[in-house]
Amino acid sequence: MENKQNTPNFLMVRPASFGVGDSATQISILKEFDVVVDVLRKHGLNVLVVDDTQSSPKTKAIFASHWISTHANGQVILYPLLDKERRLERRKEILSQLEKEFVVKQYHHLEQYEANNRFLEGTGSIVFDRTNNVAYGCTSPQTDATLLAKLCEEIEYQPASFRATDMDEQAIYHTDMMMMVADAFAVVCMEAVQDGADELLLKQFLRTTNKQIINISREQMYAFAGNMLEVSTEDGSKFTLMSDTAKNSLSERQLEQILSFNPIFTCSIPNIEKFLGGGIRSMLVELFLKRR
Repeated sequence: MENKQNTPNFLMVRPASFGVGDSATQISILKEFDVVVDVLRKHGLNVLVVDDTQSSPKTKAIFASHWISTHANGQVILYPLLDKERRLERRKEILSQLEKEFVVKQYHHLEQYEANNRFLEGTGSIVFDRTNNVAYGCTSPQTDATLLAKLCEEIEYQPASFRATDMDEQAIYHTDMMMMVADAFAVVCMEAVQDGADELLLKQFLRTTNKQIINISREQMYAFAGNMLEVSTEDGSKFTLMSDTAKNSLSERQLEQILSFNPIFTCSIPNIEKFLGGGIRSMLVELFLKRR
């Protein structure tokens, strides 16, 4: 089975009890979420929306991609989360809704590693190159390199682990904040990869898989410029999805590079970015499963 890098199908979780900001901020967050869903659907994408529950505040439930990923062979992987409160996000109701519309052949459970303080937070921690079976991960408390290697062995991927740091020289906790991989290009914050051997490894993986590297700075990374996603419609048309914040941080040259591959579509999510601490890519669970 040929693995495709992108999909027209997505799962999103609409927040309900996220416990941040005042009521006006919460209303703004919900409006931003609904606009994202509307924009995606208007551009020909299919979005399965599942509501979060009011019980037990789940501040980051909107970022469901951190605990689940789906794969073209019918497999669904469930991941271990560092934050104990976030583990409430893994709800059976969401999986049941997924099974009603898509064929799930097998669940691959990694949640048990939480008991050993080993974590791997979905496609926040792992940036999959699905076409070439490579899994990129920058090591951090949320991204355990040994666990990534174990998962890769089980799903027949090559692990590409490296170290990356922010402006304070702290480990970048999620890989999808500093890089994305598309069919023909990759956006990467090489400035964050301080170790020469790690930088060489990362570039070798990207070049041998024929990705044009579009480099961004740490400052642009903080503006969610690494947190973008290439998506495709049912007819195979592709575009690059990013937030207004991310697009506004990019130079004319960087935008030209991305536009040479795909059109760009943006969503305005400033309150989600500011108060919930994540970007547009983190909101989207890519669904590579077969529809019922």
